[in-house]
Amino acid sequence: MKRSGFWSDLVKYRTLLLMLLPAVLFFIVFAYIPMTGVVLAFKQYTYDGGIFGSPWNGLDNFRFFFESGQAWQVTRNTALYNIAFIIVNNVLQIAVAILLFEVANKWFRKIFQTMLFLPYFISWVVVGAIAYNLFSYDFGMINVVLTTFGMDKIDIYNTAEYWPVLLVIVSAWKAVGYGSIMYLAAITGIDTEMYEAAEIDGANVFQRIFKITLPNLYPTIIILVLLAIGNIFRGDFGMFYNMVGNNGLLFANTDVIDTFVFRALTSSNDIGMSSAAGFYQSVLGFVTILFANYAVRKYDKDRALF
Repeated sequence: MKRSGFWSDLVKYRTLLLMLLPAVLFFIVFAYIPMTGVVLAFKQYTYDGGIFGSPWNGLDNFRFFFESGQAWQVTRNTALYNIAFIIVNNVLQIAVAILLFEVANKWFRKIFQTMLFLPYFISWVVVGAIAYNLFSYDFGMINVVLTTFGMDKIDIYNTAEYWPVLLVIVSAWKAVGYGSIMYLAAITGIDTEMYEAAEIDGANVFQRIFKITLPNLYPTIIILVLLAIGNIFRGDFGMFYNMVGNNGLLFANTDVIDTFVFRALTSSNDIGMSSAAGFYQSVLGFVTILFANYAVRKYDKDRALF
């Protein structure tokens, strides 16, 4: 059988390729072309020289980043927060998806799903304002309630220890509704005859969940977790900055690579060091996804990304 050539395939699938073109252009313009700016991590940036005309300075930007004493702190915070987000959010998303699937009342399912999905559309700026009105020491709702009952106020914005738990809770509140939809779609794709056969055999709802639903969700779980692991060294800048802001008292427990880079640009205007931190972040993410994908391939190569 004669194999079709490149140009004949191009004509044959022209409609599908045209549909794909906007996405391809988006990534070329906003992802691949900006990658040329990575050279700034190895240059002493000057405004008159620009990106390509500035003098090279080797690894000096990286040396400054690591000697600042904050490299380990922001790397640790970024990784630990994202690990917590992956575990907590995925567990809750799976639980909510299974609950929605098992609920027989259609109206309750729609209302419950809408309520869970709504926080996803709320801007982090608004969430930060809500958090401030809840946790403010002087007039926050929580402290008002505590003083009403004769209890002492809680100084949340000056106590770093509270924030790891608060940020994990807020992240879950925002992400559970959206993530549960993907798991719910995967559950609805499971063959209903399997559930019917299990019911005939006398299996209860928990047996159906653990013997049918969860095993059939493993491929979806692995793909979503692998994609999340690829961003394990990328903090959600919108969340961390709008929740914490420039409160230096909380940086020990809340500062991530993204907020560190932002402050380096706005306060010291050190473009080279900021680029070095960003490049360091990208390399860590790339190595992490390669390692995670290799581990999955060793376990089951059919479920790996590549």
